[in-house]
Amino acid sequence: MDKIEKHLLLQPSTAALKSIAQSCKAPYLLLQLREADIEWLPRARERLLQTAENTGALLVYADAYREKDGQLQAWPHIDYQDGSLRDDFDFGPLVLVQTAAFKLAVDQLDDYNYAAWYAVRLHLARRGRILRLPEYLYSYSRDNDKRKTGQQQFDYVDPRNREVQIEMEAVCTRHLSELGALLQAPFKEAPLEEGEFPVTASIVIPVRNRVKTIEEAVASAARQRCDFPFNILVVDNHSDDGTTERLQALTQQHPHLLHLQPKSKQLGIGGCWNEALYHPQCGRFVVQLDSDDLYNSDQVLQTIVDTFYRERCALLVGSYQMVDFQLDELPPGLIDHREWTPHNGPNNALRINGLGAPRAFFTPILRQIGFPNVSYGEDYAVALALSRTWHTGRIYTPLYLCRRWEGNTDADLNVQQSNAHNTYKDRLRTLELYARTAKK
Repeated sequence: MDKIEKHLLLQPSTAALKSIAQSCKAPYLLLQLREADIEWLPRARERLLQTAENTGALLVYADAYREKDGQLQAWPHIDYQDGSLRDDFDFGPLVLVQTAAFKLAVDQLDDYNYAAWYAVRLHLARRGRILRLPEYLYSYSRDNDKRKTGQQQFDYVDPRNREVQIEMEAVCTRHLSELGALLQAPFKEAPLEEGEFPVTASIVIPVRNRVKTIEEAVASAARQRCDFPFNILVVDNHSDDGTTERLQALTQQHPHLLHLQPKSKQLGIGGCWNEALYHPQCGRFVVQLDSDDLYNSDQVLQTIVDTFYRERCALLVGSYQMVDFQLDELPPGLIDHREWTPHNGPNNALRINGLGAPRAFFTPILRQIGFPNVSYGEDYAVALALSRTWHTGRIYTPLYLCRRWEGNTDADLNVQQSNAHNTYKDRLRTLELYARTAKK
């Protein structure tokens, strides 16, 4: 078909994309984004072209069959949204792009080694439609990344990828500026003396069926040494594996442990957080501890509260160490999110998949927002909302041991689960974009 010209993008650099733009003569460019063995289904290319011509979309992509573990599996992608700002958004290996729009985008590129394709597709998204065709049009193999999803999700904080991340942040920042959604420092300081509370801080642990880990998590919270009163609010989401009985016994050992059991059985992690947040025994600050994980010393809570008062922040995010169940370090090791900067962190937060942990919040401001009742992305949702207006504090030394094991909810997701998670976080970014533009 002379309406389509195919090119392979070996490097996501400006030089590579300019070379393709100069050589492409057909109205549409079929761009292969990575090396793969492609096998088309009958009349699939015609279907892709038909969709682009009928809709005027600047970029069209489709679902595919992917070889995994020696077998072809249906591999659906997700719809592109205004908030699909992750630089690792998965189109599959093939996209069909309107050549004129592609050349215009390439003409406006800065000199990038890693972020040129990211810049081009954001440019296309600003100028027109990016459409997914939910039909299986081809199969592909030779996928070189064999890691589990639980390992892949930390690539963006791997220090070895720092140069890549700097370029990607610059591209995303420019995109937000073009959309009128760029936030500008300084951000508001929190009125930390506001309100009356029974304790200074509450450690919040949502839990369901973690009999294997909950006792250690509670112990790491209970051994905190502070110059202020604190309590531990464990929200037990109707566990049926012995966790409830274990917690009942622990309340006899730790008088400042409150074992909360919601009335509703339809709560996700976010809903459990709300049970603690709006409880009358909730403290001035609420501090995260997942039921799988551990604080790495008895000074964590003191460090967090001291930092709140020093930085006058509404949201405080720490750093953590990746470990296995035996507490041996796992790559990439320390996750400190040093890509965060005080002036641009809230903007770059729309590009990445999280802000870090442990997270802590100033209760009065968090109560104005509340958590969405979901079990994935609830923390990202409130962090985006808070960082839109309020100063976000950071602690770059590790406070937390994040244990990766087969029981983690995101240890190794199938494509449907991964797609659901990515779709929801893209929706959160879309909502945040709309909130930022409405605010202005």
